[in-house]
Amino acid sequence: MLDHDSRLPEAATIPGSVVALVDATGRVERELIGSWLAEGGIAQEFGTSAPVTQLDLDAGAVGDRLVGRHDDPLVVPVRVLWLPPERDGVRRTSFGDLLTLSNPRKPNRLMQRRLVTTAPDRHLVLTGAPARLSELRANNPGAAGAPEAFARAIVRAGIVALERAERAVIGDRYKVPRLVVEEILDSPEFLRRLDAIAEQTDTPAREVYRRAERGLRELVAAQSRLVSDLFTQAMRPVHASTWKVDDDPAGLDRLRALNRRYPLVFLPSHRSYVDAFVLGDILARNDFPPNHVVGGANLKFWPIGPIARRTGTVFIRRSFGDDEVYKAVVEEYFAYLLAKRFNLEWYFEGGRTRTGKLRPPRYGLLNYLAAALRSSRIDDVMLVPVSITYERLNEIGAIADEQTGGSKQAEGLAWLARYVRNQQHSAGHVYVRFGNPLSARDRLAALGDPLRPHDFEAAPEIVEREHLAVQRLAFEVAVGINDVTPITVNALTTLVLLGVHERALTRSELRTAIEPVLDYIGSRDLPCGELVTLRDDHGLAVVLEQLAVAKVVTVYRGGLEPVYSIGAGAHLEAAFYRNSAVHWFANRAILELAILTAVEAPEGDQLRVGWEAAYRLRDLLKFEFFFPERAEFTTQLTAEMLRVDPEWHRRTAAGTVGSEILARLAESGFMMAHRVLRSFFDAQLVVAERLAARDPALAVDKKAFLDECLQVGRQMLLQQRLHSPESVSSELFGSALKLADNHALLEPSGDPEDLVARRTRFAEELRAIGARINRAATLDPSNRRDAL
Repeated sequence: MLDHDSRLPEAATIPGSVVALVDATGRVERELIGSWLAEGGIAQEFGTSAPVTQLDLDAGAVGDRLVGRHDDPLVVPVRVLWLPPERDGVRRTSFGDLLTLSNPRKPNRLMQRRLVTTAPDRHLVLTGAPARLSELRANNPGAAGAPEAFARAIVRAGIVALERAERAVIGDRYKVPRLVVEEILDSPEFLRRLDAIAEQTDTPAREVYRRAERGLRELVAAQSRLVSDLFTQAMRPVHASTWKVDDDPAGLDRLRALNRRYPLVFLPSHRSYVDAFVLGDILARNDFPPNHVVGGANLKFWPIGPIARRTGTVFIRRSFGDDEVYKAVVEEYFAYLLAKRFNLEWYFEGGRTRTGKLRPPRYGLLNYLAAALRSSRIDDVMLVPVSITYERLNEIGAIADEQTGGSKQAEGLAWLARYVRNQQHSAGHVYVRFGNPLSARDRLAALGDPLRPHDFEAAPEIVEREHLAVQRLAFEVAVGINDVTPITVNALTTLVLLGVHERALTRSELRTAIEPVLDYIGSRDLPCGELVTLRDDHGLAVVLEQLAVAKVVTVYRGGLEPVYSIGAGAHLEAAFYRNSAVHWFANRAILELAILTAVEAPEGDQLRVGWEAAYRLRDLLKFEFFFPERAEFTTQLTAEMLRVDPEWHRRTAAGTVGSEILARLAESGFMMAHRVLRSFFDAQLVVAERLAARDPALAVDKKAFLDECLQVGRQMLLQQRLHSPESVSSELFGSALKLADNHALLEPSGDPEDLVARRTRFAEELRAIGARINRAATLDPSNRRDAL
């Protein structure tokens, strides 16, 4: 019952006696364990001939017959392990096993008796790592004054030791926690924190304890190996029949080695409801222990909720305001899981992306992780950025509908049936990639002196320092996800088609427009899917036909040859695919606009104006992309410039950009500003114009304002003041509103005229950027008929 799995405790003398703590469910198991002990099982396992006493692994029996002993016996937990039948070298429960009306891992008494005689390979007697009674006392300093709590601690230690021994046989994917609520409620530190809350909130201690226990039993995932096996088998067809999973063997090997030392927190991008099933299936097939997946209460409906909870899903309340008891419960549960080296998983964007690119992170759960670290309960946690990217996504229509004002469908049994039915169509690859793991302790080192868990009134500067450290950590995770997100065939195809403004292209024209972008991707060695297929006419035809089946692309076949364009009403769906990779081209697009701004300036000022424009564009897009600090951004943009013009430093030695650089951009064969940035700036323009037209004395009701932007945006689209329907998006308007708020353009100020003037200047600036984007589009060969 020690942390290691040695046979006899290392520095121990030969024990004078042995206590076998028997964990048996009935007569058959007791007989098997009794026979094993009588045949010298302990002597064979541990090399000792000391007399053996059997004792039930039960707190009452342990308290009566073991806790008060004055000698120092060796304590060995023992149980019978039942195994499913072997199929193709793997023992895993299947639905066929349930025909016996018994769980193969926990067979009923009649089945146990039968298996002993007909399938002796289906059971074995298992011992957990032993411990001397003196060691158990030393590991529980309060044992002398609390014999009942000590007895419960011995039982928990025995169960944990047996669980570890079982995993050595059946694999780490079956690692499940036991007696979690009981162990947390016995924790002296947690009880002290509850006492502090009771005193702070002037609430009776008994009421605080009761609320804590209720919160824990609501929160703690009651994992079951049987349900995990069956649920994995039941849900695998939902994605296995739809996508070909392309995982990351090298990344998995690296994580497996790391997981031997640290708990892992998987932080995936969130594009689909099946994300957790795809990732969970990959980890299970590679023998990782199951993640505790933190999910929202919206998926708690029957039957998914009860089943998911037994596979490790932790349903956390969406909001718990100032409920200090629930906060303490969540923090303690997180700390418990991480201290026991259980892996966690949550989707830190707070919900599925509606645009295809990463959403801004939510910090709540990362704050709890930081709290677990500063409590010194755990040494470190490794955060794992995970990119999950789908070539095609069958739920994308509903996602697009939500962006244009449609209501999100409530999750329930009927919704689940429709969702599963809609997945039964081939949708290409799903790419799962693991970014470089991040040490949470290293990243949060800026926290300095740790706060105590019950510091309700910490100094504001300490709280602010912690918040900034958590935000920087979340930023690194987002960058880590983007750095391994591959460019898919659909992302690149829609990137090009969305950039020709509703023109239809032949396959030859499309391939001509794609090839320079492929060369650019190759020169940067960017991660990608099977992009080589786009260089081949047949491969490109297959991609286009699949997009046509998905109703993203329209094909006209009545002329000399087929021509392809984005389907009517499908611009948001096409933008979703494009946006999964759009971050790879953001710097190139910013560079183009900076150059177009610079060449408008007088000679001698062009270089300065160009850099000022680049920094300003970075600021305007900071709620859309994860840009590095200014110095690193400067380095990245310089590298981008050198790709366009290797002679850049020599040409600009005099501080002049010159018109030559526009020729270099044209010679590169493509432009990115109109393809990558237009929709974001168009959405910002809608928000800016509505603010400029607004009474400066009125406060902004954000929900009503966004509804107004959707309605006016549709009008501007019909007037062709906006380029594409993809700009009319509640998600993009929401980000634009955050930007306006960040620039102090929302709330009434002391000088109404000043607010009106600043709002007006903001709208004018965005119109000027829009004009430069139009200019960039004219420089793109794909928008010139004579160039294709």
